Amino acid sequence: MALKRAPLEHNRTWQMRVWLFGVFFFLYAPLVCLIAFSFNDSKRNIVWRGFTLDYYRKLFNNQDLMIAFANSLTIAFFATLISLVIGALAAVLLWRYRFAGKTVVEGAFTLPLVVPEICMGVAMLLFFTRVIPWPNNLFWPFSLGSIIIAHVSFCFPFVALVVGARLASFNKEQEEAARDLGANDWQAFRDILVPHIKPALIAGGLLAFTLSLDDFVITFFTSGPDTITFPVKVYSMLRFSVTPEVNAASTMLILLTIVLMFLMMAMQSRAQKKTKG
Repeated sequence: MALKRAPLEHNRTWQMRVWLFGVFFFLYAPLVCLIAFSFNDSKRNIVWRGFTLDYYRKLFNNQDLMIAFANSLTIAFFATLISLVIGALAAVLLWRYRFAGKTVVEGAFTLPLVVPEICMGVAMLLFFTRVIPWPNNLFWPFSLGSIIIAHVSFCFPFVALVVGARLASFNKEQEEAARDLGANDWQAFRDILVPHIKPALIAGGLLAFTLSLDDFVITFFTSGPDTITFPVKVYSMLRFSVTPEVNAASTMLILLTIVLMFLMMAMQSRAQKKTKG
Protein backbone atom coordinates (compact mmCIF):
# COMPACT_ATOMS: atom_id res chain seq x y z
CA MET A 1 0.00 0.00 0.00
CA ALA A 2 2.84 2.40 0.80
CA LEU A 3 4.36 1.85 -2.64
CA LYS A 4 1.04 2.66 -4.31
CA ARG A 5 0.43 5.82 -2.29
CA ALA A 6 3.87 7.28 -2.86
CA PRO A 7 3.44 8.15 -6.58
CA LEU A 8 0.00 9.63 -5.85
CA GLU A 9 1.33 11.85 -3.06
CA HIS A 10 4.26 12.89 -5.24
CA ASN A 11 1.88 13.82 -8.05
CA ARG A 12 -0.27 15.90 -5.71
CA THR A 13 2.82 17.68 -4.35
CA TRP A 14 3.95 18.50 -7.90
CA GLN A 15 0.50 19.82 -8.82
CA MET A 16 0.40 21.97 -5.69
CA ARG A 17 3.82 23.47 -6.48
CA VAL A 18 2.74 24.31 -10.02
CA TRP A 19 -0.46 25.88 -8.71
CA LEU A 20 1.41 27.97 -6.12
CA PHE A 21 3.94 29.10 -8.73
CA GLY A 22 1.11 30.20 -11.03
CA VAL A 23 -0.61 32.12 -8.23
CA PHE A 24 2.56 33.90 -7.11
CA PHE A 25 3.50 34.69 -10.72
CA PHE A 26 0.06 36.19 -11.36
CA LEU A 27 0.24 38.30 -8.18
CA TYR A 28 3.84 39.51 -8.22
CA ALA A 29 5.02 39.51 -11.85
CA PRO A 30 3.44 42.96 -12.51
CA LEU A 31 5.17 44.37 -9.42
CA VAL A 32 8.53 42.95 -10.53
CA CYS A 33 8.06 44.54 -13.96
CA LEU A 34 7.18 47.89 -12.37
CA ILE A 35 10.30 47.82 -10.18
CA ALA A 36 12.51 46.78 -13.10
CA PHE A 37 11.23 49.55 -15.40
CA SER A 38 11.80 52.15 -12.68
CA PHE A 39 15.49 51.81 -13.65
CA ASN A 40 14.79 52.13 -17.37
CA ASP A 41 16.73 54.86 -19.19
CA SER A 42 13.80 55.86 -21.39
CA LYS A 43 11.14 58.55 -21.09
CA ARG A 44 8.50 56.51 -22.89
CA ASN A 45 9.09 53.52 -20.59
CA ILE A 46 7.93 51.02 -23.22
CA VAL A 47 11.22 49.57 -24.46
CA TRP A 48 14.20 48.84 -22.25
CA ARG A 49 17.00 51.28 -23.12
CA GLY A 50 19.44 50.69 -20.30
CA PHE A 51 19.99 50.94 -16.55
CA THR A 52 19.92 54.29 -14.77
CA LEU A 53 19.28 55.83 -11.34
CA ASP A 54 18.42 59.28 -12.70
CA TYR A 55 14.71 58.94 -12.06
CA TYR A 56 15.30 58.09 -8.41
CA ARG A 57 17.42 61.24 -8.13
CA LYS A 58 14.60 63.23 -9.72
CA LEU A 59 12.17 61.58 -7.34
CA PHE A 60 14.04 62.64 -4.21
CA ASN A 61 14.60 66.13 -5.62
CA ASN A 62 10.89 66.56 -6.34
CA GLN A 63 9.77 68.84 -3.49
CA ASP A 64 6.04 68.41 -4.18
CA LEU A 65 6.37 64.65 -4.03
CA MET A 66 8.34 64.77 -0.78
CA ILE A 67 5.67 67.03 0.78
CA ALA A 68 3.00 64.58 -0.33
CA PHE A 69 5.00 61.74 1.22
CA ALA A 70 5.31 63.66 4.51
CA ASN A 71 1.53 64.22 4.46
CA SER A 72 0.93 60.49 3.98
CA LEU A 73 3.23 59.56 6.87
CA THR A 74 1.60 62.14 9.17
CA ILE A 75 -1.91 60.98 8.30
CA ALA A 76 -0.97 57.32 8.76
CA PHE A 77 0.69 58.05 12.12
CA PHE A 78 -2.26 59.88 13.68
CA ALA A 79 -4.84 57.59 12.09
CA THR A 80 -3.02 54.58 13.55
CA LEU A 81 -2.88 56.03 17.07
CA ILE A 82 -6.56 56.93 17.09
CA SER A 83 -7.56 53.63 15.48
CA LEU A 84 -5.62 51.68 18.10
CA VAL A 85 -7.45 53.38 20.97
CA ILE A 86 -10.93 53.15 19.42
CA GLY A 87 -10.44 49.65 17.99
CA ALA A 88 -9.01 48.17 21.19
CA LEU A 89 -11.71 49.68 23.40
CA ALA A 90 -14.41 48.54 20.96
CA ALA A 91 -13.04 44.99 20.99
CA VAL A 92 -12.91 44.90 24.81
CA LEU A 93 -16.44 46.31 24.99
CA LEU A 94 -17.87 43.64 22.69
CA TRP A 95 -15.88 40.88 24.40
CA ARG A 96 -16.63 41.75 28.02
CA TYR A 97 -20.22 43.05 28.10
CA ARG A 98 -23.58 41.74 27.05
CA PHE A 99 -26.22 44.29 26.17
CA ALA A 100 -29.28 44.73 24.00
CA GLY A 101 -28.42 45.39 20.38
CA LYS A 102 -24.92 43.94 20.65
CA THR A 103 -25.28 42.24 17.26
CA VAL A 104 -26.24 45.56 15.68
CA VAL A 105 -23.20 47.25 17.20
CA GLU A 106 -20.91 44.49 15.93
CA GLY A 107 -22.39 44.90 12.47
CA ALA A 108 -21.90 48.66 12.62
CA PHE A 109 -18.23 48.20 13.51
CA THR A 110 -17.64 45.92 10.52
CA LEU A 111 -19.69 48.06 8.11
CA PRO A 112 -16.67 50.08 6.85
CA LEU A 113 -15.03 46.77 5.86
CA VAL A 114 -17.79 45.78 3.43
CA VAL A 115 -18.88 49.17 2.08
CA PRO A 116 -17.12 49.95 -1.24
CA GLU A 117 -14.43 52.60 -0.89
CA ILE A 118 -16.01 54.77 -3.57
CA CYS A 119 -19.19 54.95 -1.47
CA MET A 120 -17.17 55.77 1.64
CA GLY A 121 -15.31 58.47 -0.26
CA VAL A 122 -18.49 60.13 -1.55
CA ALA A 123 -20.08 59.91 1.90
CA MET A 124 -17.04 61.54 3.51
CA LEU A 125 -17.02 64.25 0.85
CA LEU A 126 -20.65 65.14 1.60
CA PHE A 127 -20.01 64.95 5.34
CA PHE A 128 -17.10 67.39 5.29
CA THR A 129 -18.72 69.80 2.83
CA ARG A 130 -22.34 69.84 4.04
CA VAL A 131 -22.58 68.52 7.60
CA ILE A 132 -19.29 69.68 9.14
CA PRO A 133 -17.49 72.03 6.72
CA TRP A 134 -13.80 71.41 7.31
CA PRO A 135 -11.59 74.44 6.54
CA ASN A 136 -8.71 73.76 4.17
CA ASN A 137 -6.70 76.85 5.10
CA LEU A 138 -5.52 75.54 8.48
CA PHE A 139 -1.80 75.24 9.13
CA TRP A 140 -0.11 71.86 8.88
CA PRO A 141 -0.89 69.23 10.24
CA PHE A 142 -4.40 70.46 11.16
CA SER A 143 -5.12 70.83 7.46
CA LEU A 144 -4.98 67.03 7.30
CA GLY A 145 -7.76 66.58 9.88
CA SER A 146 -10.51 65.58 7.45
CA ILE A 147 -8.33 62.87 5.87
CA ILE A 148 -7.27 61.55 9.28
CA ILE A 149 -10.91 61.25 10.41
CA ALA A 150 -11.80 59.48 7.16
CA HIS A 151 -8.90 57.05 7.56
CA VAL A 152 -9.82 56.28 11.15
CA SER A 153 -13.33 55.34 10.00
CA PHE A 154 -12.04 52.41 7.95
CA CYS A 155 -8.87 51.55 9.94
CA PHE A 156 -10.24 51.00 13.44
CA PRO A 157 -12.51 48.03 12.47
CA PHE A 158 -9.39 46.12 11.41
CA VAL A 159 -7.83 46.78 14.81
CA ALA A 160 -11.05 45.73 16.54
CA LEU A 161 -11.17 42.44 14.63
CA VAL A 162 -7.54 41.57 15.36
CA VAL A 163 -7.80 42.46 19.05
CA GLY A 164 -11.13 40.66 19.35
CA ALA A 165 -9.61 37.48 17.93
CA ARG A 166 -6.80 37.73 20.49
CA LEU A 167 -9.23 38.29 23.36
CA ALA A 168 -11.03 35.05 22.48
CA SER A 169 -8.06 33.13 23.93
CA PHE A 170 -7.86 35.16 27.15
CA ASN A 171 -8.54 33.38 30.45
CA LYS A 172 -10.83 35.64 32.48
CA GLU A 173 -9.75 33.90 35.69
CA GLN A 174 -6.41 35.75 35.48
CA GLU A 175 -8.22 39.08 35.68
CA GLU A 176 -10.41 37.85 38.53
CA ALA A 177 -7.33 36.65 40.39
CA ALA A 178 -5.75 40.08 40.04
CA ARG A 179 -8.83 41.69 41.55
CA ASP A 180 -8.79 39.20 44.42
CA LEU A 181 -5.20 40.29 45.12
CA GLY A 182 -6.29 43.92 45.44
CA ALA A 183 -5.96 45.31 41.92
CA ASN A 184 -8.61 47.76 40.75
CA ASP A 185 -10.18 47.72 37.28
CA TRP A 186 -7.51 49.95 35.73
CA GLN A 187 -4.62 47.97 37.22
CA ALA A 188 -6.12 44.67 36.07
CA PHE A 189 -6.61 46.09 32.58
CA ARG A 190 -3.10 47.55 32.41
CA ASP A 191 -1.14 44.66 33.95
CA ILE A 192 -3.17 41.62 32.84
CA LEU A 193 -5.26 42.36 29.78
CA VAL A 194 -2.97 44.75 27.87
CA PRO A 195 0.09 42.41 27.92
CA HIS A 196 -2.11 39.64 26.54
CA ILE A 197 -3.42 41.70 23.62
CA LYS A 198 -0.07 43.38 22.92
CA PRO A 199 0.70 41.18 19.84
CA ALA A 200 -2.74 42.04 18.44
CA LEU A 201 -2.17 45.74 19.11
CA ILE A 202 1.11 45.61 17.22
CA ALA A 203 -0.42 43.71 14.32
CA GLY A 204 -3.50 45.90 14.19
CA GLY A 205 -1.49 49.10 14.46
CA LEU A 206 0.88 48.22 11.62
CA LEU A 207 -2.04 46.96 9.54
CA ALA A 208 -3.87 50.26 10.07
CA PHE A 209 -0.71 52.21 9.25
CA THR A 210 -0.25 50.29 6.00
CA LEU A 211 -3.90 50.68 4.97
CA SER A 212 -3.83 54.40 5.69
CA LEU A 213 -0.54 54.92 3.87
CA ASP A 214 -1.74 53.09 0.74
CA ASP A 215 -5.28 54.44 0.57
CA PHE A 216 -6.21 56.41 -2.53
CA VAL A 217 -9.97 56.40 -3.15
CA ILE A 218 -11.18 57.84 0.17
CA THR A 219 -8.20 60.21 0.34
CA PHE A 220 -8.95 61.47 -3.16
CA PHE A 221 -12.44 62.60 -2.08
CA THR A 222 -11.43 64.11 1.27
CA SER A 223 -8.16 65.88 0.39
CA GLY A 224 -8.06 69.59 -0.32
CA PRO A 225 -5.99 71.49 -2.88
CA ASP A 226 -3.07 71.87 -0.47
CA THR A 227 -3.27 68.45 1.21
CA ILE A 228 -2.17 66.04 -1.49
CA THR A 229 -0.93 62.66 -0.26
CA PHE A 230 1.63 60.36 -1.85
CA PRO A 231 -0.82 57.98 -3.63
CA VAL A 232 -2.86 60.92 -4.94
CA LYS A 233 0.32 62.62 -6.18
CA VAL A 234 1.43 59.44 -7.96
CA TYR A 235 -1.99 59.22 -9.59
CA SER A 236 -1.75 62.82 -10.81
CA MET A 237 1.65 61.99 -12.33
CA LEU A 238 0.18 58.88 -13.94
CA ARG A 239 -2.53 60.82 -15.78
CA PHE A 240 0.01 62.38 -18.13
CA SER A 241 2.16 59.32 -18.90
CA VAL A 242 3.70 56.26 -17.29
CA THR A 243 7.28 57.44 -16.85
CA PRO A 244 10.13 55.79 -14.93
CA GLU A 245 9.70 58.51 -12.29
CA VAL A 246 6.16 57.25 -11.64
CA ASN A 247 7.50 53.71 -11.44
CA ALA A 248 10.19 54.85 -9.03
CA ALA A 249 7.61 56.53 -6.78
CA SER A 250 5.43 53.40 -6.88
CA THR A 251 8.47 51.24 -6.09
CA MET A 252 9.28 53.30 -3.01
CA LEU A 253 5.70 52.93 -1.78
CA ILE A 254 5.77 49.15 -2.40
CA LEU A 255 9.08 48.76 -0.58
CA LEU A 256 7.83 50.76 2.38
CA THR A 257 4.73 48.57 2.60
CA ILE A 258 6.85 45.39 2.45
CA VAL A 259 9.15 46.69 5.21
CA LEU A 260 6.14 47.48 7.40
CA MET A 261 4.67 44.01 6.87
CA PHE A 262 7.94 42.29 7.81
CA LEU A 263 8.24 44.59 10.81
CA MET A 264 4.71 43.68 11.86
CA MET A 265 5.42 39.95 11.67
CA ALA A 266 8.71 40.29 13.58
CA MET A 267 7.22 42.41 16.37
CA GLN A 268 4.17 40.16 16.63
CA SER A 269 6.34 37.04 16.88
CA ARG A 270 8.52 38.64 19.55
CA ALA A 271 5.51 39.76 21.58
CA GLN A 272 3.97 36.27 21.39
CA LYS A 273 7.21 34.71 22.64
CA LYS A 274 7.32 37.12 25.59
CA THR A 275 3.68 36.35 26.39
CA LYS A 276 4.30 32.60 26.38
CA GLY A 277 7.49 33.03 28.39
